[in-house]
Amino acid sequence: MRVPFETVKETVKKAFLNAGLTEEQAEECARIHTQSSCDGVYSHGLNRVPRFVDYVHKGWVDVKAKPELLHARGAAEHYDGHLGIGILNAEFCMDRAVALAKEHGIGLVALRNTTHWMRGGTYAWRAAEAGYMAICWINTESCMPLWGSKEPSVGNNPFCIGLPHEGGSIVLDMAMSQYAYGKLGVYRLAGKKLPFPGGFDKDGNLTDDPGAIEESMRILPTGYWKGSGMAIALDMAAALLANGRSGDQINADELGSCGGCCQIFLAFDPYLFGSKEEAEEMLNRRIAAVHAAAPEREGGRVSYPGERTVATRGEHLANGVEVDESVWEEVCRLAQ
Repeated sequence: MRVPFETVKETVKKAFLNAGLTEEQAEECARIHTQSSCDGVYSHGLNRVPRFVDYVHKGWVDVKAKPELLHARGAAEHYDGHLGIGILNAEFCMDRAVALAKEHGIGLVALRNTTHWMRGGTYAWRAAEAGYMAICWINTESCMPLWGSKEPSVGNNPFCIGLPHEGGSIVLDMAMSQYAYGKLGVYRLAGKKLPFPGGFDKDGNLTDDPGAIEESMRILPTGYWKGSGMAIALDMAAALLANGRSGDQINADELGSCGGCCQIFLAFDPYLFGSKEEAEEMLNRRIAAVHAAAPEREGGRVSYPGERTVATRGEHLANGVEVDESVWEEVCRLAQ
């Protein structure tokens, strides 16, 4: 089902206004959710709207809260998000990291006690399109088994990198699980199997059935033990830098997905030690090498991170944003 971008955004905005967000909050959050779906990240776009509204009603997201500066030291700042709207808290912190990078060449913002930022890549794109390199990540509640365990014992802790480039920003946005839970939901709603095995069923069998993985909660770490190790390191690093909750504490507080989590935002001036011309020459050369890599099948093409996102965005803007019909109906009900 296809729906024009503006129709999706205005419908989501009405749902958020009904939930108690201000006009300004609803407009920006609706834009981000719609942009995520427009970019092909349906799991963290329109599909997350009902859950966000539910969390607001439960009091797990405080729509009146704003980030509070706790500490500032040179190129680093530390904030408490007070369980405010995750998107708005994250936008604020990435903008602060960019502002610090403008002054110091590098900027670090550590945020504690915040809520789900939805699509993590949003903030890497935001910095890259402002002309800055970015790294950001989050720690979450336990939703993935550590390697060697059969129960959820670590978050899948999404990690993002953004690089500015005149020909199109290079943005990597990945969870430490082979598939994010939201992506499992997208495939399940579409009645499709996963392209590759993504976890274990309740009997411990590796499977490509998204529903079976959701039921067992035994999602597969990216790179097996490597993704597991990366996930626990990111969890502890975020909690350490933000002086906030680690994943086990997020579990105990039971404030929904990512309730009370930590997020880290780093921004860098990409031309600290070289010119923009040199940087563009290197990026263009590397991208050309990516495109020249032999495809595994005839007619295929190898792409760099973020390239297919831009193509999907253009197609959706031209032909309407692809939405799941059942999710769209639910969001329309929330907007009434």
